[in-house]
Amino acid sequence: MCFKVFKNTALLFVFIAISCGSNTKNDLSNNEPQKQAKDNEHIVVGTNRTELYLPLLQGRRIGIVANQTSIVTHSLQKVDHPEIIEETNYHLVDYLNSNKSVNVVKVFSPEHGFRGKADAGELVKDGKDTKTGLPILSLHGKHKKPTKQQLKDLDIMIFDIQDVGVRFYTYISTLHYVMEACAENNIPLLILDRPNPNGNYIDGPVLETKHRSFLGMHPVPLVHGMTIGEYAKMINGEAWLSDGVTCDITIIEIKNYTHKSTYSIPIRPSPNLPNDQSITLYPSLGLFEGTNINAGRGSEFQFQRYGAPFLDENYYKFSYTPTANFGSKYPKHENTICYGVDLSETKVDRSFTLSYIMDAYKNATDKSKVFNTSNFTTHAGTEKLQKQIQAGLTEAEIKLSWQEDLKTYKKMRSQYMIYD
Repeated sequence: MCFKVFKNTALLFVFIAISCGSNTKNDLSNNEPQKQAKDNEHIVVGTNRTELYLPLLQGRRIGIVANQTSIVTHSLQKVDHPEIIEETNYHLVDYLNSNKSVNVVKVFSPEHGFRGKADAGELVKDGKDTKTGLPILSLHGKHKKPTKQQLKDLDIMIFDIQDVGVRFYTYISTLHYVMEACAENNIPLLILDRPNPNGNYIDGPVLETKHRSFLGMHPVPLVHGMTIGEYAKMINGEAWLSDGVTCDITIIEIKNYTHKSTYSIPIRPSPNLPNDQSITLYPSLGLFEGTNINAGRGSEFQFQRYGAPFLDENYYKFSYTPTANFGSKYPKHENTICYGVDLSETKVDRSFTLSYIMDAYKNATDKSKVFNTSNFTTHAGTEKLQKQIQAGLTEAEIKLSWQEDLKTYKKMRSQYMIYD
């Protein structure tokens, strides 16, 4: 296994972003910073530790896997007022492309695209970045894995994408394919690590190999509890790449981060995760993606509510009507009133629960309409979960059924941890 981890040797970097106005709390309006949680003041993400990785890029032809979260922030003291810190945000591609000693050749874009504006699951086309003129090659269209032809003029690849720590969030699948392509073509991969906002716990069913897909490629729990850098080490160490190839990875570590840290993502990581509340609820409400129940898409409260026309309107006091909007061109039950639950103002723990999906199933007037069985199995990673819910098992009983798998996973995971 070949990898290198850059330790915490850089000066402390203060990362502070402005809050942007919205009718949701802590809105991560696309491409604009968010109000930060207190731990953000001390955390230095890998991308901001430029002194560690710029020397590794000199004289090399570079490819970058990036999206709208790939931001470098510079903090400078004003000469005439040293008590004032001025901060400027740059997209990593723009920042590196402006450095005359660095040669960026092309950009690879994941699901939702380079600028993060495509719907979930929508095919992303190849193109050209209007700002830099660089070619953009999609990893969520015809090819999910970079081709040999696309890599032939590269000496090194950079991966810098903010993840949220959930198995069916496809950036870790993109990571897998990028690592595999780099390994097969002898190209080293530089990973600029970022915190996992749901990295404080591990929970959910472990993926069964027969249900492997782009929504889950590895035998890990629904909430895996790792950063991108740690996950990359695990992909290598468990020989999950095709034919057991190993990717030469260098990880630029996060400074002042532990898995207990409370981290507020400065830029919305995808169109339908607009704020901290949605990111915290995503592991639990994300299961609705495999059902016929709307999880807030087509509203301004994505993954902060759920509802459907066939949920009992006499039981639920809350309703909303999904309409096409940014990030959801065709939401479930578009222009149809949905009855359900609003969680946007509810205090929620950083944990995974089945209570929402079990509540919806229990109070559906037509239970046959709830599950889109094959899609739900793909999201859950197992056929068992749907059957357990339909059989009326309690949440405690269901969670007990996957504890042995979690125990095995945690033992495996422990080999690859970078942060406490």
